[in-house]
Amino acid sequence: MPMTTKSGKVRKSELPDTLKRSPAKAQRTFAKTHDAAVEEYGEGERAHRTAYASLKHTHEKVGDRWEPKKRKGPSDPRSKKTTAQKRRGVGETYGGVDAEGNTKAELYERARRLGVEGRSKMSKRELARAIARKQ
Repeated sequence: MPMTTKSGKVRKSELPDTLKRSPAKAQRTFAKTHDAAVEEYGEGERAHRTAYASLKHTHEKVGDRWEPKKRKGPSDPRSKKTTAQKRRGVGETYGGVDAEGNTKAELYERARRLGVEGRSKMSKRELARAIARKQ
């Protein structure tokens, strides 16, 4: 079922829960990309992956919702890979945490607010992983 109506409005009942709690721009980005991907590839995992990839380019997962990023761009090492490499699982994704667009200090502060243990000894990648697990 399409995620947008004929008039272009988002069908909130079709969205994943994290997007239902997110700003309208995040909802539109996901829904329109998903609908276009369904036309191109058919309904299924590939359409969802495509929609999330588009969303992660402009938004970052913060807690239980998606928030706009300071700067558009790739959010993790996997997003810089070719499509074939992504399908094989080359590169790491951090569950919507923008590891590329945030500094280590910003990630450290988020980890502190979430109560991540051992954060002072973590690298930037480890902080991103820990934040993704806590959200």
